[in-house]
Amino acid sequence: MPIKNRFAEMHTEATAWRHDFHRNPELLYDLPRTSARVAELLREFGCDEVVEGIGRTGVVGVIEGQGARQGGLRCVGLRADMDALPIREKTGAEHASEIEGKMHACGHDGHTSTLLAAAKYLCETRAFAGRAVVIFQPAEEGGAGAKAMIEDGLMERFGIEEVYALHNMPGMEPGSFGIRPDAMMAAADFFDIVVTGKGGHAAKPQEVIDPVPISAHLILALQSIVSRATDPLEEIVLSVTTLETDSKALNVIGNSVSLGGTVRTMSAETRDLAERRLREIAQGVAATHDATAEVDYRRGYPVTRNDAAAAEVAAQVAEAVAGTCDRNVDPMMGAEDFAYMLEVRPGAYGFIGNGPSAPLHHAEYDFNDAILPAGASWFVGMVEARLPAE
Repeated sequence: MPIKNRFAEMHTEATAWRHDFHRNPELLYDLPRTSARVAELLREFGCDEVVEGIGRTGVVGVIEGQGARQGGLRCVGLRADMDALPIREKTGAEHASEIEGKMHACGHDGHTSTLLAAAKYLCETRAFAGRAVVIFQPAEEGGAGAKAMIEDGLMERFGIEEVYALHNMPGMEPGSFGIRPDAMMAAADFFDIVVTGKGGHAAKPQEVIDPVPISAHLILALQSIVSRATDPLEEIVLSVTTLETDSKALNVIGNSVSLGGTVRTMSAETRDLAERRLREIAQGVAATHDATAEVDYRRGYPVTRNDAAAAEVAAQVAEAVAGTCDRNVDPMMGAEDFAYMLEVRPGAYGFIGNGPSAPLHHAEYDFNDAILPAGASWFVGMVEARLPAE
């Protein structure tokens, strides 16, 4: 199951799809052009069914194999994300974004084109027994599009029993793979804290309860969650990323300071602990200085956790494609809403090397077109491995 020759033949076509998506990025659920083009191509390929509007703007293609499976696994889902980011592109590429302030800075244009190539091949060959479902998802970048598709009945409507996805990874050798069991990506939570004291004239600090130094104490105290409250072997990141007073005057001590940030964890226990301690520390530090702290803590994407058996099969397919697969690849503290799909169905999420590109979410990032055949071969390989023809 090496890189399939058909994808070398298809490479120019798949690259053209990718460049077209890259020139015309769309955000979150607002994907009229992208979704329509994906659906158009799936119909051209000969998918047995193409359904639009799953999870608002998601697209699903159904490809029936050579006969239904008799018992055992009958349906495998393959997922790609479609949305871009609100970033002004600085690549200078010929196919650079033509939409000001929007760009595919995470490679979703490449993910979509990779899965389209796989879908075309599966429609041509149908060398599997059962059903392959290709899932094109909106709003991965903060909109929980995977959750929206699930809530629209994605898994039940199409009979999906397992689900798989890839994400390109800058810094990894082009076309190489990293797939590990258990946690691949972190849970991402977000918080806002408003520290309220008593404002007044900056020349009379004795008459005020200054929220600025209180917030400084709080920012430092929050790091004790990482350094002292959690097991040193547990992965956790807590970052305060915003800070703003309610006064811009240089001779005024304001009434309040607003600060916010994110917490990244790899286990449910650490996630619960971090939320509890953040609330306790914020309120305790504020109370110590006769101030108050209002905490708004919002849970985001859960941990992206691979099923061990599915991850092993995915790694074996990756080895067949690339000759090797890093089963000990480091997990990332970034978050991914494919996690929602892995909460309701077994499956695996893997990394495919993008080479020495700019990092993800960077204005100079670009997806490496050379890895399209490897990614498409892996998607097809998962279907053929999990639904072998009789």
